[in-house]
Amino acid sequence: MAIDFLVVGQGLAGTLLAHQLLEQRFRISIIDRYDGGSSSYVAAGLFNPITGKRFVKTWNADRLFSFMHRFYPKLQQRLGENFFHPCEIYRPFASIEEQNDWLGNSAKPEYKEFIKEIYRSPGFGRVRNPLGGVLIREGGYIDMPVLLRSSRKYFEEKEVLINETFDDAALDIGEDSINYKGLHARKIIFARGVAEKYHSFFNWLPFRPVKGEILNLKLPVPIERIYNRGCFITPNDRGISRCGSTYDWRDHTLQPTKKGRDTIIANLQALIHSNAEVVDQQVGIRPATADRRPIVGFHPELKPLVLFNGLGAKGVTLAPFYAHQLVGVLQNSANLDDEVNIERYYSLYYKSISEKNNRGK
Repeated sequence: MAIDFLVVGQGLAGTLLAHQLLEQRFRISIIDRYDGGSSSYVAAGLFNPITGKRFVKTWNADRLFSFMHRFYPKLQQRLGENFFHPCEIYRPFASIEEQNDWLGNSAKPEYKEFIKEIYRSPGFGRVRNPLGGVLIREGGYIDMPVLLRSSRKYFEEKEVLINETFDDAALDIGEDSINYKGLHARKIIFARGVAEKYHSFFNWLPFRPVKGEILNLKLPVPIERIYNRGCFITPNDRGISRCGSTYDWRDHTLQPTKKGRDTIIANLQALIHSNAEVVDQQVGIRPATADRRPIVGFHPELKPLVLFNGLGAKGVTLAPFYAHQLVGVLQNSANLDDEVNIERYYSLYYKSISEKNNRGK
């Protein structure tokens, strides 16, 4: 069967890319073995325009958030599901210096869009915020299981989903197309997340997998916004709030840890006054990269091979915009941003080839 594109992986990256390819009326197939424990299903799905220890506007926020707030509501309509939950984010100040910095930032044009209010004294009774905090708009969270499962059902109804594990050995790569088990496609797009590190086509890239643990909690009194300092906690979704997360660059097992649970609970107790009941603990491995930017584009030599990966902890923000940009590249109507273009790492590929050749001598 002849198609335009074969997408490998139906996590967040593959899902949003497939939706946008279908919207442009491309003929596609998606190969993915269902795994409800993948990092995309486990992710809390937060989107926050002001992040990090230094509490700064997230990279490329103006373009990313503008696109995202248009994209997800349209996708909700298409799928007939409710998974996009915009809400305010409140972050307490840790010091008078931070409070003063944010009083100054609130007057800057580049921050005005995202700051709703600055509190110089305690703003919310349940939060430990003796110095007040900043209330951020344009944030919220995606209910990832609802998004991914409803998308899977949609792809099944469209008869574009193949429920199996992709077999690298069955891929026949031509000069300008590929064949895979009777499918003939112009391009194959790998969106396998952290798994790509363990396959031969793109394993020369500087993936930096990060283990993250999250607790699902029942709160005695529901909350109406996200609170975020040291950890985050989301409003109740179907009776459950999500709280996390941890970052572990060494342990890449999918086993929950007591250390992770204790760290999250301690951070939560430092953030809010609440006796939360732990329902369960989940683990995912984020597909992060050395420079914390996505990796998108064409293999240096095997041009029918395309990568859409490296979304890390900010996937729900990055994926819609860069899936759209990649579709434009595939249509020959757009270029990739330099910061995400895989070409920035081509030298690593040629270095790996040279080292392999030297070992073979």
